[in-house]
Amino acid sequence: MDKKELNQLVKKAVLSAQRVGKLPSFDIPEPIIEFPKREEHGDYTTDIAFSISGLSGTVPQVSASIIREELDDKLGDSVEVFPPGFINFKVPDKELFKSLKKILRKGKDYGRQNVKKTMVIDYSAPNIAKPFGIGHLRSTIIGQAIYNIYKFLGWKCIGDNHLGDWGTQFGKLITAIKRWGAEKKLDINELESLYVRFHAESEKDESLLKEARDWFKKLEKGDKEARRIWKICVDISKKEFDRIYKLLGVQIDQALGESFYEDKTEAVIEKAKELGIAKESQGALVIPLPGFKTPLMLLKSDGATTYETREMATIKYRQETWHPDLIVWEVGVDQKLHFQKAFKAAEILGYKGDSKFIHVAHGLIRWPDRKFSTRRGDTIRLEDVLKEAIKKAKRVSSKSAKKVGIGAVKYNDLSRHHSRDIIFDLDKMVTLEGNSGPYIQYTAVRCKSVLKKAKLKRFKVGSLNPEEQLILRTLRKFPEIVQEAGENFSPNLICNFVYSLSQKYNLFYEKHSILQGDNKEFRIALTKGVLQILENSLNLLGIEVPEEM
Repeated sequence: MDKKELNQLVKKAVLSAQRVGKLPSFDIPEPIIEFPKREEHGDYTTDIAFSISGLSGTVPQVSASIIREELDDKLGDSVEVFPPGFINFKVPDKELFKSLKKILRKGKDYGRQNVKKTMVIDYSAPNIAKPFGIGHLRSTIIGQAIYNIYKFLGWKCIGDNHLGDWGTQFGKLITAIKRWGAEKKLDINELESLYVRFHAESEKDESLLKEARDWFKKLEKGDKEARRIWKICVDISKKEFDRIYKLLGVQIDQALGESFYEDKTEAVIEKAKELGIAKESQGALVIPLPGFKTPLMLLKSDGATTYETREMATIKYRQETWHPDLIVWEVGVDQKLHFQKAFKAAEILGYKGDSKFIHVAHGLIRWPDRKFSTRRGDTIRLEDVLKEAIKKAKRVSSKSAKKVGIGAVKYNDLSRHHSRDIIFDLDKMVTLEGNSGPYIQYTAVRCKSVLKKAKLKRFKVGSLNPEEQLILRTLRKFPEIVQEAGENFSPNLICNFVYSLSQKYNLFYEKHSILQGDNKEFRIALTKGVLQILENSLNLLGIEVPEEM
């Protein structure tokens, strides 16, 4: 019994009721099967009776009772009607035992699917010449979690780190380095300081902006000096990013920055001209977009390409190289308009094909009253946050402080829906209590401790106590939770699930002896099942499980 099976059974039950005249004829609405908000209401629920009442004139309670009668042969006591018209389903104990045995048999592959589709996901994408800021944490770990989830669901996944290594900001940086920088002393901190200084000085001297535009134009035309300084900035930055990725435990398949598409923008421009959709506007070349006030700009008035041009070249390259069924951009909500325009332009240019485009727009990590700003030097470095988290984690586990601290930072972010803004609060970000990464990790370590003292043997089950039954009912939801998290691009659903499972196991642990009594073999098996699902879940979230805490 799962959501898909119940969906079909409910539709057949409504159709059967129509055939025998219990319900009038109407187009059957799609039954939505959900997990009940309250566990005492069973494992699944549907409110289809409310939809039917508007079509049949029958009150929901009556419609629900009619459907329940038609389901009796298949489900018997597993289905009941709950006022004012919900139909609830409870999984029989024998199915729960089967699920536990399947978890123990399949281990880390429990819930894994084989979809055989391809997804490209664009995530992280920090900007060159700036330290890895806290603002890029969300894209990095949410994107990695989505990648992990889709790979687990059987998709071929290509992660692409679209580094911001091209654009007008490099004209500003080259200007700053030529005027105030000492190349031998350049590191990531000095690059950031020069960038901040440029913006401060340009407010007093506007000629700097023209100088920066000229340098970027030289960079695009292949000027040796511009290219030399640009490469120094890129190399310093990539080395810094690799160090932070290693600390985070993140590894992205590709790192095709904007510069990779430098020689691929001309094909986009020629295609737009060939289709007759490229128009001149105040000296610039643009594509007017139906439904948008501003067009997509291909060339600026000075002949320089734009971020939008490179986005088109990126889409074209991804389509021709990987032929994906799905392309996901895990990028902040402040880029929403950009992607709306990009998707429309890609469709007009013929680059979209049958692929599905999704912008997973995460909210920002921000101060209570403003966004972070590199231009003002108003940023928080991710490394500083991670170091503080590790320091705080030493209070809980001196031997596993790195895993616990970094797990705390990741879980704090992933446990919230990606669309929400997060107000920067270091204490809350690295909390080690309540619904937190360390609490989940502690539960897994507790399971490991139990299993170190026992050997798992064949087990028989008598009657289940309420705590055991709740754990079994939760464990078997794992594959559907992962599926739902993937469909909604919402790793927070896995966090909700794993927190609920941890609470249930810890209650069970406190109330019952696991290694004593007639039922100990089953309880050892149950503990192993809980550990397996905790490990599977945390692995999808990119969080490591310590050996001890």
